[in-house]
Amino acid sequence: MRSLLRPHIGGIAEYTLEHRECRIKLNQNENPYDLPEEIRSEILRRVAAEHWSRYPEFVPSRQMAKVAAFTGWRADGVLLGNGSNDILQLLFACALDAGRGVVISQPTFTLYRLLAEALGAPVRNVPMTRSFTVDTDAVIEAVNTTDAAMLVLCSPNNPTGGQIPVPEVERILKSTRALVVLDEAYVHFAGASAVQLLARYERLVVLQTFSKAMGAAGLRFGYALLSPDLARQLTKVKLPYSVNIFTLIAAEVFIDRWESLKSWIGALVSERSRLFTALDAMEGIRPYPSDANFILFETLRRSPAEIFSALLSRGILIRDVSRYPMLERGLRVSVGTPEENTQFIDALGEVL
Repeated sequence: MRSLLRPHIGGIAEYTLEHRECRIKLNQNENPYDLPEEIRSEILRRVAAEHWSRYPEFVPSRQMAKVAAFTGWRADGVLLGNGSNDILQLLFACALDAGRGVVISQPTFTLYRLLAEALGAPVRNVPMTRSFTVDTDAVIEAVNTTDAAMLVLCSPNNPTGGQIPVPEVERILKSTRALVVLDEAYVHFAGASAVQLLARYERLVVLQTFSKAMGAAGLRFGYALLSPDLARQLTKVKLPYSVNIFTLIAAEVFIDRWESLKSWIGALVSERSRLFTALDAMEGIRPYPSDANFILFETLRRSPAEIFSALLSRGILIRDVSRYPMLERGLRVSVGTPEENTQFIDALGEVL
């Protein structure tokens, strides 16, 4: 069977997540608050009025305009996708090949490396500092010495939680010639976006999603903000109709109701602070400050596998990230509801 595919595909480690039964799910950085009934009903009402036998608009211009107004960018510089991963795959496919490589700051979202490896593209990993901040000088040097076609940065970074200051992003853009892809999946929990740089740098692509702050992970809606010319080039090979009518309509409703929805961001940020303080007070635990809706922490005495299993036996599921570069003792916990966070804190205290 392997002979039917490019030879290197067989050697790629797959991106996978094992299903685990639990009563408190804190492993995938999801928003713990479900959509209000009024918003659900409005989405269903609008979807019911559509012709399901028809394709969506070939160019979903109405939704593109909504996203443009929501983000403060221009509609002809918006690409919509079936989650932001959909657009990541498009970007990698268009920018990389065996002779065009990518620089990635590690540790970070593993999909970046897998997408590059699937294309046979050279990957240059640049370690973060020990406090898990992007080593800007090392990133710039790596891009320039390898003549990389693309640099991918996640801000706030998954799984470490820190955000790259916008001036540092601009310094990278000024000092390199590569396409810079900035994945801002968690930016609504941080408050500082690099969208403001798009007008000055045509090599910048900003990715955002409704999966996190919008509480719409199950609907799969993401988008890229980029220069209109780059958007036109990517559209040539973008799969048509990749976003279905249900998701397109839901995205409109989310934006229309954003003022009421965004109140849960403040609640999650407050809980993030409480969770960090509780972890910081525990012996044998080292948490790292986060600008996202999760917290990375290291276990200094027991192994990550032991703590993961002990919490799971109590019905609490978090993420073991100890296989990531630099995170041999790492675990990641999503910020849940106040009750979920309290139960996690109590359970971890028992485990320790």
